[in-house]
Order: sequence, then structure tokens, then C-alpha cells
Amino acid sequence: MPDDIARWLNEHANPLSTLTPGAPVEDLKPLGEALRGTRIVGLGESTHGTSEFFRLKHRIVEFLVREEGFTTLAMETSQSAARALDAYVRHGTGAPERLVARLGFWTWRTREMVDLVEWLRAHNRNLPEERRIRFVGTDPQLCTDSVEAVAAFLRRTAPDQAGRVSALDVLSRARPGSLPDPDKALMRRAEEIVRLVADHVEQSGPGDEADEALEHARILVRAADLVTRPITASAGEEGVYAARDRYMAEAVARLVDDDPGARVMVWAHNGHIAKGTYGEQVPALGSRLRERYGDAYYALALLFGKGSFLARRGNGLQGPPARHRIGTGFRSLEAWLADAVPGDYYADLRAAVSPAGAAPWLHAPHAQRSFGANVQRFFYRLNTAPLVPAEDYDGIAFVARSTCSHLLPPTEG
Repeated sequence: MPDDIARWLNEHANPLSTLTPGAPVEDLKPLGEALRGTRIVGLGESTHGTSEFFRLKHRIVEFLVREEGFTTLAMETSQSAARALDAYVRHGTGAPERLVARLGFWTWRTREMVDLVEWLRAHNRNLPEERRIRFVGTDPQLCTDSVEAVAAFLRRTAPDQAGRVSALDVLSRARPGSLPDPDKALMRRAEEIVRLVADHVEQSGPGDEADEALEHARILVRAADLVTRPITASAGEEGVYAARDRYMAEAVARLVDDDPGARVMVWAHNGHIAKGTYGEQVPALGSRLRERYGDAYYALALLFGKGSFLARRGNGLQGPPARHRIGTGFRSLEAWLADAVPGDYYADLRAAVSPAGAAPWLHAPHAQRSFGANVQRFFYRLNTAPLVPAEDYDGIAFVARSTCSHLLPPTEG
């Protein structure tokens, strides 16, 4: 291990006394200080199936809401389904287990996620409406709720036109890039529905039901765009990966720009919250937020040393997630982080960045582990992504040991 990594971390790492939500927050104060003057913090993760990441981020959310005045949790999940979960978080409408299960991704269908949602509800319960924390999805895919909401609105306001929504039923289940269509016929149908809903909203006047229907219709346009874009890596800005991160960044930007007092926590994979690119040079969500808001955006990566995590095997969308194990190894930055400082800790790369000559590891290329919802069979242990720590992230929270997140039983969905 390069000497400067151990030396720098021993000077700048802040130990985390616990990962358990509800614990005293003195050890999180350095993070609060680092976030002074920011409006958006990206809360990353190197796997979607690590219990400790859920628990630590739950703890960080509690701290940021109570101590730092953050107002919104924006998550890498269905914009469509998240609106019902937001109604639970703010008003207690519905059952949390069912609403979490309806988010459309196995990754969030966990006991840890339900615990976070129930905390958000408990926090909001006795607050006035204007001070309640919001829950927002940023990903415009898996739109069952939006198809149903728009169809119901048109059945009440324009029964003769309601059948037109059936052409968009495919958006309830279609994944990004799964229906390539250079002519964008599906997107044009969705845009026609938006105009139809907007006309009826204008005629009947604004109201909660009408405004909700119009937003659901707009979600369908974004979803139709995603499912019909090319999925090839060479598509660049026209490809589905770049479009997905752009839409997620725009969802966060609307939250910030529409409310001068908003402070937003963005929960997503490390690849999305990073300030650079991922994959085949796809501009990440975080890079778009940094370009738009400068230092008001802070990217916090979550990394781990060794242990186990959940992920699906192969590229399929079916089948249960499986337990995957990995040791500390020696090829990744995480191996050096584990060797340099024992236990769990947080390090602020932004405030503590020294000139390149004093801490060259912060400005040098490394490999970080990166596991998505699916991983390669057998070879997942080799999954790494390039990074330059000070360029890709503003801070790192390191967890020494990962264990699998706890999936909800199917009967709870």
C-alpha cells in the first residue's frame, strides 16, 4: 500500500461509532460540517444488497433531517410508484410494506427500507404540512401507477378518450431500452395523452387530483422515451444510460429549483452519484448536478471491505437475488482503505484534499468495486470500476464488513 494513503487516512478519517439508526450522532458531526453550504448530497453505495449500507444511510438521513435541515429524500426508484409512498410518508396513507414492494425493484424490497420509511412517517406525523419530509422517485420507469392514474382521470373527465391510455400499458413493465424505436411512436402517443390531460385540467381548473394526473402523464412521456432509446454503449448521449441519468438529475433539479429552501438527499448507486462518468463514459447523475450546482452538490460514496451482499446472477430480470461473498483482496482501493484504518469511518475528501504532491493517491487512478442489481456468474469478484477519489467523490464512508440485506417475504408485497 502506498504510504501516503495510510498517512492521509490516519490524519483525516473520522471513526463511525455505530451503523445503527437512532444512535447518538456526535460521530456524524464532521459530515454535517462538510455539508454546510450544500443543497444536495448524493448518498452512494457500491452494492444494492448490503444491509450495512441501508442502516448507515438510514442513520445519515435521520441526522441530516434533524440536525441539518434536509427536506427531501430522492431515490433511484420509480417516479410513478414513489408518489404513493410519499403519500404514506407525509400523510400515513397505505401500508408501508406493500408500498415499498411496489417500487418495482427487488433492491428496495427489504426490511431495512421499510424501517427507513416508517421512521420518515414517524418524524412527519406531528409536523405541519410545510415541514414534512418528502419521498421522491427519480427514475422514470415501471409506471403501473401512472397508467392507472391517467386512465382513471380520463374516465371521469373524458370517457370517450380514456381508451387511448391502453396504448401505454406496456410502460407498466417495459425496461429502459427494451423497445427500441427510432421513430418514437410510443413517446408521441404519450405526449398526446399529456396534451389531452392538460386540456382537461385547463378546462376544469387546477386541483390536487388534476395536478396529480398531469404529473403522472408527464412521467409516462419520460418512460416512453427511455424504453425506446438504443441500449448500445456506443450510443453516447442518445443512449438509454445517459438519458436515464439525465432524467434522474432533472428530477432532483426540479426539487431544488422549485423550492429555495429545499435540501435534497439523493440515494443511488455510487456510479450514479459520482461527479464523473461511468461505463462507456456515460455522464453520471452526479456529474450533471455538479455542473449545474457546483459545490452545492456533495457526492458521498459508500464502500466496504469484505463480506456478503445480495444480487441477481446473470443478466436476467427473473429469479431471486442470491448471496455473494468476497474477501478484502488486494486489487481495489477498498483493500487499501481496510488495511489503513480498522473499522468503519468517514473521510471528507473535499475539505481535506491536499495539493496533489502531498496526497497523490487522491488524484491518481484506482479501481473500486462496483456491483449492481445483477452481477456476473462466477466472475463477480473481478467487478471493478475506475476512479480518481478527489475527482469522483467529495467524501467516502467506509464499512469494514458487508452482510446481505433482508428481503421482505412475498406475502408482504
